[in-house]
Amino acid sequence: MDLPKFTIEVVTPEGVVFRREAVSLRVPGAEGSFGVLANHAPFITAMTVGLIEVNDGQGLSYLATSGGFAEVLPHKTTIIAETAELSVKIDVERAEASAKRARERLAAKALGTEIERAQLSLMRALNRIKVAGMK
Repeated sequence: MDLPKFTIEVVTPEGVVFRREAVSLRVPGAEGSFGVLANHAPFITAMTVGLIEVNDGQGLSYLATSGGFAEVLPHKTTIIAETAELSVKIDVERAEASAKRARERLAAKALGTEIERAQLSLMRALNRIKVAGMK
């Protein structure tokens, strides 16, 4: 028996980065990770840095995101993300360099907002590295 499918669309400021029919979706919600199936009850929620996992019935696709919003409707989920990258397109060397710079800024004991920015930068870089390993 085939599971019902719904459309998933991931949009960033650069445009649509991912669009696919899928049977399930897992998203890093601000209040915790959540799953979506076809005919889900509508809602809108904030997202955080993390992994978006899409099951199209044939296999899994993984995207790294740095946050944004998700709108879930019965037949379509739209993710509006600050950034989103497919695992197979992540530049691991660039992510590792970003993590190194963030660690250096944290070690330098910067003040105020610089610490927050460095912590967020480190979180995003480590997430990209983790997701890149999920091919």
